Amino acid sequence: MGKAKPQLYKPTLDKDLDKFTYVEEATQFVSRGYLPLSFALIFLVLSALFAGLYVSNQPGAVLVIAAAAIGGYMAMNIGANDVTNNVGPAVGSRAMSMATALVIAAVFETAGALIAGGDVVSTISKGIIDPARVANADVFTYAMMAALLSSALWVNLATWIGAPVSTTHAVVGGVMGAGAAAAGITAINWSAMIGIAASWVISPLLGGIIAALFLAFIKEFIIYRADKLAAAQRWVPILIAIMSGTFAAYLAVKGLKHLIALTLVEAIGVGIVVAFLGWAVSVPLVRRQASGLENRNQSLRKLFKLPLIFSAALLSFAHGANDVANAIGPLSAIVHAAQAHEIASDVAIPLWVMVIGAAGISLGLLLFGPRLIKLVGEQITKLNPMRAFCVALSAALTVIVASGLGLPVSSTHIAVGAVFGVGFFREWYTRNSKRRMEYMRMKADSWEIEDKKPVNPDEMRRRYLVRRSHFMTIVAAWIITVPAAAAIAAGLYWVMFAVFT
Repeated sequence: MGKAKPQLYKPTLDKDLDKFTYVEEATQFVSRGYLPLSFALIFLVLSALFAGLYVSNQPGAVLVIAAAAIGGYMAMNIGANDVTNNVGPAVGSRAMSMATALVIAAVFETAGALIAGGDVVSTISKGIIDPARVANADVFTYAMMAALLSSALWVNLATWIGAPVSTTHAVVGGVMGAGAAAAGITAINWSAMIGIAASWVISPLLGGIIAALFLAFIKEFIIYRADKLAAAQRWVPILIAIMSGTFAAYLAVKGLKHLIALTLVEAIGVGIVVAFLGWAVSVPLVRRQASGLENRNQSLRKLFKLPLIFSAALLSFAHGANDVANAIGPLSAIVHAAQAHEIASDVAIPLWVMVIGAAGISLGLLLFGPRLIKLVGEQITKLNPMRAFCVALSAALTVIVASGLGLPVSSTHIAVGAVFGVGFFREWYTRNSKRRMEYMRMKADSWEIEDKKPVNPDEMRRRYLVRRSHFMTIVAAWIITVPAAAAIAAGLYWVMFAVFT
């Protein structure tokens, strides 16, 4: 019996080396979480230095530089939270990848902010506080800094807990709280606040109803038809025409209002012309795409992918043009008050302020946006390109309808409300639609369905039910955004005023 060969390695040594490998991998994993924070801090420092290049020799330079860093912080939070609603449905429906969505949103948000972001903003958001009630420019400056920082902190917290909130409401709450602390509670315009509170209910309801109506149309006239492709070739060009016209009017009302002043009637007229052109272009395009496809739902999804990509880009452009003011509006007011020692109702936006706002939104989206993009697009309810198309179309159409009715709305609440509307409608439709039941019976009797086992009710619940935990978290965040931002702003104002005056 021969001797056993000696072991050429030590198991203990290998185990120790494995432990070092695991530690190294764990360290790399943890360090990845700090990289976005590091880039964010670098951006805030660069924002302050960038502002210093323009105001270092002017009055109130220190306050303006500090405010520039706060404005950059707010812009990043807008990008991390608010922008996700524009691309979340498209990502969740697999119409585009996360990387593609981030690039498209960043490019078009920046373009919207720089091209159509406007050159004049209101110093008091939504007329919440009467400027005449504020004692002097120094008090006003500290109030605006407190409002800007409080809204940024609240949106940051909302993003961390996974709740898409209205950044406009956060700014309104910050201005209200800081203004009340600086000028008294009687300085608040309570009628304007009632309008803001009404938008909490109006925005998501309108968005959800309109999205559900379009989804009902698609299901009834395209999906649950024997010849899906023939139905799609008839109706998809019409839906694309509606989308084209709606987005043209939406951009005229929200995205390009600072470049071209159009009335709502004129914007609708532009939309009608663009809708006709969209229909004329899409008819042969859809026919060509449908050629050779199988008569199944998977084929229909391909027809909606390209419109979804365009909608994400246009929504991002309009958002950048409209909501960049939530970051640069208070910052521009601070710059004017610190340098001119006066309080103005409207102020011009310096170019360097616009650059900080546009860059901050894009950077916040790239660094911190994916989490909420996944939540809006994937975790609230299951989306496909048809459902995501309804969400995107509803987001634009609801703004047009609300503008015509003079109703205050929130784009964030509209988009998220549309996602919930699609989900809740699917629950109802699955249980109650006679057309769907007849279609499923027909399919069960045909050769296309081999497995005729009854569907497990628990499985149906898992697949179609809107996640109530997300619903409650988001609604709660919406309700407390204004009071929470107001309370934080009031506290910050008292601290700033006590320390620096």
